[in-house]
Amino acid sequence: MRLFFLMFTMAGVSIAGACVVVVLAMGMAGWQPIVAAAAIGFLLAIPAAWFAAKRIREL
Repeated sequence: MRLFFLMFTMAGVSIAGACVVVVLAMGMAGWQPIVAAAAIGFLLAIPAAWFAAKRIREL
């Protein structure tokens, strides 16, 4: 479980940051699109971290 949380922390920041960059590149300034993109990024990071942690444990 600790590995999952570590992977979630790294994946969450990376994916949320990428989503925020995409929103800003699309010209959507304001706090609502930025917060929504960050939240979506963190939600997308949950299955990514789960899959990555599972694969690492299987090694």
